Parts: sequence; C-alpha cells; structure tokens
Amino acid sequence: MRTKAEHTEAIHRDRRVAVVINTRSRRGRKHYFEVLDQIHGLGFEPLAEYSVVNPKRLRAHLDKALDLQPDLLIVGGGDGTLSSAVRHVAHRDVALGVLPLGTTNNFARSLGLPLDLAGAIKVFAEGKVADIDLGMAGDRPFANLASFGVSVEVAGKVKPWLKRIIGRPAYPLTALTILPGHTPFRAYITVDGKRHELLTHQLNIANGRFHGGWQVAKDISIDNGKLVAYQLGSGKKLRLLGETLARATTGRWRSLAGGPFVTGREMLLETDPPMAADVDGEVRLRTPLTLRVVPNGVRVMVPSSFEDN
Repeated sequence: MRTKAEHTEAIHRDRRVAVVINTRSRRGRKHYFEVLDQIHGLGFEPLAEYSVVNPKRLRAHLDKALDLQPDLLIVGGGDGTLSSAVRHVAHRDVALGVLPLGTTNNFARSLGLPLDLAGAIKVFAEGKVADIDLGMAGDRPFANLASFGVSVEVAGKVKPWLKRIIGRPAYPLTALTILPGHTPFRAYITVDGKRHELLTHQLNIANGRFHGGWQVAKDISIDNGKLVAYQLGSGKKLRLLGETLARATTGRWRSLAGGPFVTGREMLLETDPPMAADVDGEVRLRTPLTLRVVPNGVRVMVPSSFEDN
C-alpha cells in the first residue's frame, strides 16, 4: 500500500473517484443530484456514479465501483451503508470518502467530519488520508458498534417514518416502549485474563466515539487500538429509563476515566441467556462472541485536523 501522504497526494492530483449513494437512506434520495453537482463543482469527474435504489444491490454496486480502481471511493448513506463500505475497503489501497446521509451518522461523527453536505464534500478535495481501527465481532468486521439487549429489539422495531420525521430521538423513544417488558441479562466480559460481570438491559462494545448520534465519552477514539465496553443504565429499569431520557435530551455521558467502562484490544463476551448481537445495524451473530480491534485496518478521507495516531 502507498503511504498516507502518497495516497493523499494522488487523490488531490488525479481525482480518481467513484461514487455510490444509497438513495434509500434518510437523506440520500433528496440530495442525490445536489451531491453529484457539488462533487463535480470541486473538479472531480467520477469514474462512475451509482444510485442504490435496492439495498440488496449495495454490495454489488460497491464491487463494481472498486473494480474501477479509484483512489477514493465516495459512499453516501447511513451507518449501515457505510459499515458495508468499510468491509469492502478494509486492508485495500483505496480510501473511503464518507457522505453522512443517515439518521445518526455515528461513523462520520467519529471521523470528525462536517455533517453538512458541502462541508463533508469539501473534505474530499482538501482533507487527508488516515488509517483507522477496524472492529471484528467474530469474523465480521464493524466500523462503529456491537450492541446487546434493548437496542437489538429497537433496531427491529423503530419505524422508518419516525426516523425520517424526528431523526435521532426515534431510537430512545422506541426504546421507551420496549423497556417495560424487557428482562435484564448477565454479561461476562473477559479482557487480559480478568473477568468482569454485570447485570444490565443494554451492553455496547464500541470501536467509534458515538452511539445514537451522541458522544459516548470524550476520551474514546476510533484510532486508539482499543474497544470500549459499557452498559447503559443497569439491571434496574428506572435507572435505564433515566439514562435513556438523558441521552435523548442532552447526549450527556461520563468520561472514559469515570467509568463504567472496560477497555481492551480483545474481549470475550458471554451472556446469560445467550443473546443476539446487533453489529453496525445487522443482527446476525450470537453470544458467546470474541470481539477484537485491528489497528489501522481501514483507510479513510478525513479533515486535516483529524488526529491520526
């Protein structure tokens, strides 16, 4: 692979890009032509431009775009779309350019990207290439988060129309309808030979800095070579209700130094009972599950101010 400096120079000089936009995402259809106009306005002449109407065709479109060997693959959509893109570009000599067109845009926030389209697109012309961490849940790569508990049910029940109308608050509001009938579970997290036990309704293991569009902790990074496990609330429903309301209204959360957090490069997660895992929006795996981080596993385009470790 090229050095990051060489890769950055190639993008700025040659402008070999391909564009894939999920027009089923929250803002994808509305802004599709606007996005293309702005990309062209910065002097880019994409090798190809793909509009994803059927989400089942996303991977095929990503493959076709990568077959053109662009230096920069620009992908627009929500976190699920971008997670698929991350899996495609991982360990390859191509940078991922992120267009935040979803509801929460956790991945874009973790990269420090502007959430307005003009600002995000400007990064392609003026930003730099960086290598960030890649999470692994079993053999499944993930960009941002693996979660267990209430959020798995929320992912299956949140209404698309509600996300379109109110955005991020759709998730905690849906959670509030599920909580009264939800049963807490025990989780056992083994890191560096030490076993941590907790009782909770919700457990998250994060690679990125954001969950639900809000910062998890100010000292978490998507580029520090560690995963962070944390519970939302506890086994008590009233406490989780309070945490959910606080997150929905203020986004406040404690610093990593203040806990309750478990950090490490690799974690073995066991739960009682065994549970489904929501990995970047896709529910496919179950506990017990080993999660680990691959430092510098993904190449991305970021603002020049991004701290690249």
